Amino acid sequence: MQREPLLRPLQRIGVVMRPQPGNPDEVMGVLNPATARAPDGKLYLFARVVADGNYSRIGIAEVIFDEQGDPRDVRRLGYALEPTEPYERNARTAGCEDPRITFVEPLGYYVMTYTAYGPLGPRVALAWSKDLLRWERIGPAKFAFMPRYRVDFDLYDNKDAYLFPQAVRDPHGKPALAMIHRPAHVQGGLVMPPHGVDEPRASMWISYCSLEEAQRDPSALLLWHDHTLLATPQQPWEHVKIGGGTPPVLTPWGWLTFYHGVSGRIVEGVDHQREVRYCAGALILDREDPRRVLYRTTQPLLCPENPEEQKGIVDNVVFPTGVDVRSANRIDVYYGMADYYIGVARLDL
Repeated sequence: MQREPLLRPLQRIGVVMRPQPGNPDEVMGVLNPATARAPDGKLYLFARVVADGNYSRIGIAEVIFDEQGDPRDVRRLGYALEPTEPYERNARTAGCEDPRITFVEPLGYYVMTYTAYGPLGPRVALAWSKDLLRWERIGPAKFAFMPRYRVDFDLYDNKDAYLFPQAVRDPHGKPALAMIHRPAHVQGGLVMPPHGVDEPRASMWISYCSLEEAQRDPSALLLWHDHTLLATPQQPWEHVKIGGGTPPVLTPWGWLTFYHGVSGRIVEGVDHQREVRYCAGALILDREDPRRVLYRTTQPLLCPENPEEQKGIVDNVVFPTGVDVRSANRIDVYYGMADYYIGVARLDL
């Protein structure tokens, strides 16, 4: 793995979306957005919109740019998804949360992965669209049983999932779609990592779906297999856990994806943590075999330093979830700020 510095810290552009005063749908924040360019070139932002009681919807908004070409505001267009399905509802609340969107080129569709806050807790679910404005649910993802791990991944809380935009090779060398996700090994206070996995903390995994089967039938996107541990916490700023952030972008070095690392202390069973600090780092993965981590930042590229990042529903959080490739040398990263606002920062390559 390459160790010398490669990526510079992100440069903040500013807050791009705030909760609307007096709007009950947004009283607990707008945060953790997906982003995607429509066929006409417009950039759309899909925020998690949170009402009282942690009731979450996924909104649609068009991003507005200033004369210098920087994102400055949004125009709200309604909702992409609201928690109407049984797998999105539970005894306390309901939620379609923290979306990520990838235009999956071999399918010709935008595919949204999001967290369905259902009866057993957070799980990965999928939807797709041709135009970003009309979305059709595919359903909740399932993770095939692998005897080597002696565990049912479907019993784990799972979130922070996203797809690669192009096909890669699965562990058997066959063309496949790949998903990064973050199963949690703690259930009811009991640590239950898969057999042979020594790391008990929540980490990033990668799983695969047959490209041929997904092209033939979209329901194939609901079954993922060949799970591989991708990255675990390493640095002090991520000693509690890590999780996926932004859908991968292909660079001359490989697939670039931003992720989040958490330090502090997690209290199990609490929606809004009070003793944590979220920062953002980056991975570069091999183009053909993304199980291979070629580079990983040892220092965070973005940490909570501004007031909007330090005070909110959950203090001290920067949470990258969306990317917009502006040129060969610039990527804009959209991120949640203290679980209440949405900010954007620039990476110059």
